[in-house]
Amino acid sequence: MRMAQWDRLRQLPVVYKQQLHELYDRDALPMDVRHYLSAWIEKQEWQRAARDHDLAMVLFQILLENLDIQHSRFVQEESFLLQHNIRRYKQNFQRYLDDPCALANTILWFLEKEKEILQSADLAEQVQLLRVEQEAMETSSQQDLERKMAGLRNEVQCMEHTMLCLEEQQDEFDFKYQTYKMEAVVDEAVKKEQIKHFQILINRLNDARKSTLSDLNNLLDRTEDLINILVNKELVDWQRRQQKACIGAPDNVCLDQMEKWFTCVAVCLFQVREFLGKLEELVGKVSYENDPVKAQKPALQMRVDALLKNLLKSSFVVETQPSMPQGKGSLVLRTNVQFSVKTRLLVKFPELNHSMKVDVSMDREAPQIKGYRRFNVLGTKTKALNMAESQTGGMVADFRHLTLKEQKSGGGGKGVSDISLSVTEELHVIYFNTVFELKGLSVELQASSLPVVIISNSSQQQSAWASVLWFNMISHNTKDVMFFANSPAATWPQFGEMLSWQFLSATKRGLNDAQLEMVAYRLFGNQSKYDNCKIAWSKFSKENAPDTFWVWFDGILVMVKTYLEDLWRDGHIMGFVSKGKEKSLLKKKQRGTFLLRFSESVIGGITFSWVETGPTGEPDIKTVQPFTKVDLSQIPFHEIIRNFQILEAENVPENPLLYLYPNTPKDEAFGKYYTDKTGNDSPYIKYIKTKLMFVSKENTLEARPPVPSDMVQGDGLEPMIGLCGEAAEQNGDPHLPNSPLETYHSDPMLSDSVGTPEEDLLMYLNNPNLYVDSDILQDEPVLPDFSLNLQGFNCLTPQSCGNLFQ
Repeated sequence: MRMAQWDRLRQLPVVYKQQLHELYDRDALPMDVRHYLSAWIEKQEWQRAARDHDLAMVLFQILLENLDIQHSRFVQEESFLLQHNIRRYKQNFQRYLDDPCALANTILWFLEKEKEILQSADLAEQVQLLRVEQEAMETSSQQDLERKMAGLRNEVQCMEHTMLCLEEQQDEFDFKYQTYKMEAVVDEAVKKEQIKHFQILINRLNDARKSTLSDLNNLLDRTEDLINILVNKELVDWQRRQQKACIGAPDNVCLDQMEKWFTCVAVCLFQVREFLGKLEELVGKVSYENDPVKAQKPALQMRVDALLKNLLKSSFVVETQPSMPQGKGSLVLRTNVQFSVKTRLLVKFPELNHSMKVDVSMDREAPQIKGYRRFNVLGTKTKALNMAESQTGGMVADFRHLTLKEQKSGGGGKGVSDISLSVTEELHVIYFNTVFELKGLSVELQASSLPVVIISNSSQQQSAWASVLWFNMISHNTKDVMFFANSPAATWPQFGEMLSWQFLSATKRGLNDAQLEMVAYRLFGNQSKYDNCKIAWSKFSKENAPDTFWVWFDGILVMVKTYLEDLWRDGHIMGFVSKGKEKSLLKKKQRGTFLLRFSESVIGGITFSWVETGPTGEPDIKTVQPFTKVDLSQIPFHEIIRNFQILEAENVPENPLLYLYPNTPKDEAFGKYYTDKTGNDSPYIKYIKTKLMFVSKENTLEARPPVPSDMVQGDGLEPMIGLCGEAAEQNGDPHLPNSPLETYHSDPMLSDSVGTPEEDLLMYLNNPNLYVDSDILQDEPVLPDFSLNLQGFNCLTPQSCGNLFQ
């Protein structure tokens, strides 16, 4: 449905509106007349009237009649100034009485000039559209929708005016006809002439009714087009944005603009219902054979009611999805623990405030899966939609005290399917029902939550959140409770984006491309491009249980959120970087350069590696055993970096960490986090003295080549004196070895490793604390027990050497 020309002109940018004002800065066609008679003016054949005197005269007379109608309207509205202007305009138009074609030419000229302004604006808009990106195009789409809404409102106002004109026209006919019947004219010639006149009047009334019905149909066409946009595009897009926002995406899910659009269309449709009621009233007063209103009104009534019901049923939504106050995220609920949820009606009629009751219920028909649980909703299950519980005045029902209780018997399906779902793969939907009643229209409305996962104890929370992430990342069918019976795989772009959202929502900083690439490498191995890679649900949440990929990733996320948020947000933690990449980065840097990365084998662990200069002058990379919440709960990580020291041979203890990668001085990077107190006054002095002094003496072990993997027990090993430096000296001589050195496994990721295997082995024996989760012990599915790896030397355990763990 094309917007009326005048409506488009009124919505142009300021520069084009100025051209419009300049155009109508003359008396030939006053802007007021163009505005109030815009719908009628644009429907007439002025080009033909400019050549046809009879048609021009008819249009001239109708123009004067319309001005009279406008004048009457302004009298009723007590608009004194407008009354005066309309009367003056009518007097000015009298000059066209002898040459109505001149008036037609004048109006035609103005309409053509208007088209030129519109063409200029359209051209400028097209040029602008070529320059904008997708985000701007979305804004343009909203602006286009706004223009359509404004056009709809204007058309309804024009229809209101049309109905007034139609009523006045009918009243005029009715008055003259009733007067004629009362006069009882006897003269047949006069009577015949009057009847002929009344026939002309009734024909005009019939034409007006047909025109009104046609306008109503066009108005409903425009309305239907807008409803399709709102329901099938805007609302669907919002629902998808809400799904993504529930799993951390920074998407805008505000409903205020949507409420304005839905309410605008609903108000217009209720006005159309009033127009149809007015037509019914007019037909009751005056009707005749083949009355178009009687023939067409029933279909129009059915159409407007169907459109209104469709709009209303789509307008009832869940604005805030179910969530527990202390939950990991929304959509994970626990039995017997309170949760909250908020519904909203996007069609806002203040007169319905507190009058519509909303009831809550759980899924009625459980899937036919053996063992599928059923739940009852307890608490305040009924609330009224009201405007008091919304900060923006929306019509909402905010449920804050609901709980779920599992049904003890008869809760599961009867086993028609062999499908088996775990508790955290079961999906359940919460329903909300209400009735909309206004101005004789009654419509039952229902909204439903996104699928929730219901757990019975907190140990299931992590797995349940994995299910919520997976479902809302992939599925667009928000009622598919059987999703995990045959869950599709996720593409890497989907999956990587979702992982980044977890960090973004928790710490306000997501994952960069390099970090995501390391995660992809962990999942798929070395690929030239990861966009076509897919990850299955089982690989995300089931394989290698209990230490699944999700458990590893979530352990890092929880650690960062709890202990490292500031460092992460400021970009000091490289985090997701492989050991091979770490070596290649550090070996090119100056001595003392270090970086921070997450452990690949310790759940919720973070470590740092730095570059030293080896005996031959080659770069030598060292790594400490990962720090976990056991450490970070005692001392902030920045204080660990600040106070970390190594004592080698007879040298004074020194902190080998000098520059945060790539070249930022350590104190410049972390200084703002340091505590004011240092030395013995530091609140962390106990931890610093007992756990952050790493001792190594080069003369405690003579260099030996690496032990062959097939060595017979005891072969080639000699008693070793003082393996662990000062700790060994305090505990006496070690016993003789009773088992061989555990086999050394090379790491395929370290093909560019710095230093020979002999040097790495020697460094490990001298500094056992520097190589956990690094290069000597590689690629175990979980963190190896390093004390066992040292038993072959009958050495004291690492914790006797000032290791990070007690």
